[in-house]
Amino acid sequence: MASYENVLIFTGTLDLETVKTAIGSYRESLQSLGAEIIHEDFWGLRPLAYPIDKHTTGYYIVTEYQAPTNTVARMEVLYKRDERILRFLTVSLDKFAVDYNARKRNGLIGRKQKASAEEASTEETIAAEAVVEQVTESSNPEPTTQEA
Repeated sequence: MASYENVLIFTGTLDLETVKTAIGSYRESLQSLGAEIIHEDFWGLRPLAYPIDKHTTGYYIVTEYQAPTNTVARMEVLYKRDERILRFLTVSLDKFAVDYNARKRNGLIGRKQKASAEEASTEETIAAEAVVEQVTESSNPEPTTQEA
């Protein structure tokens, strides 16, 4: 089985429940065709880069799955027939893309990793400042006043 990533853009005029119902039906269709869904990422309502059929917003969903090769053609027929879908894109993933997606889900790549790296660097900076203060205090003892 090959790995695929699929992006669907539903019209922004739909309500959230209708979109979630449609996503559930497509998930069931994928599974009935023998696909194994690896990961789903619902981005929600977002503005489009350019108007599509006079729509300026859309609900985005990204699905990563493994399926037999004939599954993609069957799903694309379903997508073309559905008027609620503005655009769709299905991409075949190679082993490097699958590895990248897995590392991104685990937080090793992307914003989560940057946030944890910033926290770690902040902690290291605080620890380094404490060491510098200790060294400074030990090498420059406070002057003592002598009473005459």
